[in-house]
Amino acid sequence: MIRSYRSKALERFALTGNRRGLSVQKPERMARLLKALDAATKPGALDLPGLRFHALKGVAKGRFAVWVSENWRLTFGWDGMDAVDVDLEDYH
Repeated sequence: MIRSYRSKALERFALTGNRRGLSVQKPERMARLLKALDAATKPGALDLPGLRFHALKGVAKGRFAVWVSENWRLTFGWDGMDAVDVDLEDYH
């Protein structure tokens, strides 16, 4: 289950589908990723073909990412069985 978001725009999108404030080009994909993340009970549940799941390194160690589109990644931490601090980030 997703417990918290870093971005109010992403939280609004997840709850209502309102894209205002999001720079993502593929909202349908983002919605599917958020549903998959919400259903996941461990980070590795998103290690699926095409998602480019990976653990982050350096200062972001302990967080994970999946590919959304082009430079955009859905990043998140994990606590127990819940995703936390979910965010949409431009990697480059």
